[in-house]
Amino acid sequence: MTQPQPQQEKTPPKAEDKFKFELIYLLPILASMLFGLACSLLLLPQQSQAIPVTPIPEDTPGAPIGNALYFVVLLAISATVFYILLKRRSKRIIKTLIVVALTTASLLLSLVYLSALAAYVPLIADWIIIIPLAIVFTVLFNLAIFRFGSIPRNIAVILIGGALGIFFGYSIPLWSAVMILSFLSVYDIVAVYKGPVGKIAQSSGLDQLQGLSFAFKDIQMGLGDLVFYSMLTGAMIFSFSSILPVIASIVGVIIGSIITFYMLEKRGIFPGLPFPILFGLALGLATGFLV
Repeated sequence: MTQPQPQQEKTPPKAEDKFKFELIYLLPILASMLFGLACSLLLLPQQSQAIPVTPIPEDTPGAPIGNALYFVVLLAISATVFYILLKRRSKRIIKTLIVVALTTASLLLSLVYLSALAAYVPLIADWIIIIPLAIVFTVLFNLAIFRFGSIPRNIAVILIGGALGIFFGYSIPLWSAVMILSFLSVYDIVAVYKGPVGKIAQSSGLDQLQGLSFAFKDIQMGLGDLVFYSMLTGAMIFSFSSILPVIASIVGVIIGSIITFYMLEKRGIFPGLPFPILFGLALGLATGFLV
């Protein structure tokens, strides 16, 4: 979800103070996807089996839909829990949950990508070296998120968004990925306008979920948006042998993001997934199967 940063004062915003889209607002999205592409270069040559992140094997009938529902329910429960905790002003519990979630994700990603890097750098091709390095990267990531200030925090969120999205694209088969992204786009609309995500944004603001969102100039964007944009490009990278579907999906995400920002000018709050995922999937899949 995307929204303008909340005003510090309670006075009504002037016309010139309202959010206006500029191309520079695409920079974090592009940066996250490009970092994800760099991460994918480590995973592409790997022959090892991906870590399963979906509960239903792909060869099971109805697996893509079942896996999509699993992701939607998981995110819906998480958003509802955070909304209830914010409403009860349980900031310590919220921070603990975020720290645990981000630490786990950072440690997992560090282990995955360092293990992949070991194929190119034999010097670190030993778990005695990889595990301490992964812990160091995780500590640095946590410091960037929770101690070093807004700029390091935003950089860390952008990077983990790209890395986690590519990991999902690598671990989840194509049609499950397509259904997950499609279902989440629909859920994003409901969650923003009728569900807990929109209520959090309107009552507390995304800045209350430090580490699960980032601020850039006049907007705030959820980490989930960056993750699923990169997951989309990752699905194209690991499903097609040509680079064209990847380029097409990135173009689609950018087109959808531009539309989203223009909608943000009019509405003040807008779901970040529907248009980028729609255009990204349409262009990526069409290019992959037709070219």
